[in-house]
Formats: sequence, structure tokens, C-alpha cells
Amino acid sequence: MKNVFLESHNIKNRFNGFGQFNYHLIKGLYNAEISDFKMTLHAKDTSSLKTEFGEYFNYKKYNALSRKPLFRIRKKYDVWHCLNQNIKVEPYHDIPYVLTVHDVNFIDEVSSDLNHETNKQFIEKLNRSSAITYISEFAKASTHNYFNVPKVPEYVIYNGNPISEILELSQNIKPVTKRPYLFFIGGLTKRKNAHTLVQMLEHLPNYDLVLAGDDSDNYVKTTLAKAISNTKTKNRVHCIGKVNAEEKQHYLQHCTAFVFPSLLEGFGIPPIEAMRFGKPVFLSNLTSLPEIGGEKAFYWNHFDAKYMATIFEKGMHAFEANKTAFEKAYIERATGFNWNKAALEYADVYRSLL
Repeated sequence: MKNVFLESHNIKNRFNGFGQFNYHLIKGLYNAEISDFKMTLHAKDTSSLKTEFGEYFNYKKYNALSRKPLFRIRKKYDVWHCLNQNIKVEPYHDIPYVLTVHDVNFIDEVSSDLNHETNKQFIEKLNRSSAITYISEFAKASTHNYFNVPKVPEYVIYNGNPISEILELSQNIKPVTKRPYLFFIGGLTKRKNAHTLVQMLEHLPNYDLVLAGDDSDNYVKTTLAKAISNTKTKNRVHCIGKVNAEEKQHYLQHCTAFVFPSLLEGFGIPPIEAMRFGKPVFLSNLTSLPEIGGEKAFYWNHFDAKYMATIFEKGMHAFEANKTAFEKAYIERATGFNWNKAALEYADVYRSLL
């Protein structure tokens, strides 16, 4: 039987976007009950995957040495799927190769010099590709803007919404505030631009702000801390770090609105998670976010604090004035992003190369 290799070792960290993508795509492929070809998962912890998915997949244990050309995986699979553009693990053989591009933000964040090692690595991946998938039209357009893309089949396959079911929440989650609050979730880095929410909060005295996500980046101790200090919002800003699925749903269910002023997003899963609960979402108008948020989301065109507060207040007024219609539209949009549907589309890409 034909065998598709999923280079999925980034599944090890399910707190970040790549880990989430890996896990939910794999789960969608499992739900698809594919019988005309076999798939092999590449991961450091294969035992937990085997416990969850059994014999449906084959498994290959990840070894960091496989990132080096001399130690590349020698088995000749029928199709190799590179699940994100940053992976350094490559096949030894020249075989059909699917590349999934989430974003090319490294052009802005690392270097725009195409001779830079990061860009050269990506160009090699492009040139190796037999088919390319993108997680948004924006990701596709920006790739074409900066790189010469080979003439191979290209597909835009939207990510699904990780929140496929509403959990029954336990009573053990203690809210960090009893006041109405705005909620943000994502890695607290320069790219996510969360300090602008703090500056906006100074003009919204009736609300608190809850920031969830990895807070280990130096941005938290510098830019974010300075914004809190300068606006004297310390008692109204709550940084709660990484949260589990139940805690995330708790904060999404109970927030007044979801706020996400990100500067660079290949897709942007958090806004569709918030929309699953019918919550108003306030987003930057940059990169992929208008494509994902749709016409019912509210957008900031720039990040002046008073302007952001004004857009928020106007948006909340519009939402409250027609709450039922907004909630219905948000939930319909959120459920339209479906991992089982996405997995079937990826399976068809594999079949086109088998």
C-alpha cells in the first residue's frame, strides 16, 4: 500500500500554532477513515500518538540528527508532506513533496535578503515541491510577492476551528477578575502587538484586560511592562500565561469581547475560536485577519489608543443593538472552518501525487 510521510515533529508543542496545526490535521485525517493509502507520523513522542490513534497510522520516532543531510531519512515514501515552511527535516530521496506554507513572516522578522540562510532554506523547499498548500489567500499572495514560486499545483486550504465542541466547565476555574473584561490569547511577542490593548484600556475604564499565552518572550518584561506602567493599568491587566483547553473556553465564554491587534498572521485561529462563542471580535486589518474575520468582525486601521477605544465602543454598540444576528453570524462563520473538511482536502492533494 502507498505510504504518505507526515513530517509532524512540531506536534510536540501544542501550545503554539504549528503544534496545533499538526495535531488537528492528524486528528482530521484519522476521522477521515482513509483506507486507500497509509500515513506515517513523525514525532518524538510516538507512544502518546499511538495510544490515541492506534494502528491507523504508522509511526517513526523523531531524531534531531535527521535534520542534517547525512542523516536524512532513507526510507523512500510515496509522498512526503512538510507540514510547515520552517522544518529542517527533509527526505533523502527525490520523491513527491507537499509543502504547507503558513506564512513568510521571516521576510520581515529575520531578513529580506534572499541570500539569507532562512530564505535560502525556504527557496529550496519551494523548488523541491510537487504541490504547495497555503493556509490562507494572504499566505499565498505574500509567498508569490517575495519568491519565485515553481509552476506546480497550488491549493488554499483553510485551517479548522480547534473548538469543535463546547466543554462542560468545572467549577475549579477561579476568574482573575469580577469586572467585565476583554480577552486576548496568543504568544506575547512583538508580532502580537498586545501592548496597544493596554494603551487602549486607559480609555476604557469600565473594563479589565486578560492576556493569555506564552509570556516568556522579553517583550513582556520590556514593551508590555512599560505600557502597563505608563498607563497605570496594572490592576486591570491580568497576564495569566498558558492555559489549557478548559481554561481557554472559560475565558472565551465569559469575556465581553475578543481583542487581537496582531501585526502578522498567516491565518489567525484565536478569532474564530472566539466567534464560536458568538463573541464580538476586534482585529487589526493587517495580513490575513480580514480574510479570516469576515465582514462581521470589527477592525482597527491603526493603533492610536483613543482611536482603538472609539472603534471598540462603536463596535460594541453595534453588536448590542443587534446581538442575536451578530452571534448567529459569528457562530456560523466559526463552524465553517472545519478540520475534518480540511483533512479531506489534504488527502486529495496526497492522492493527486500517488
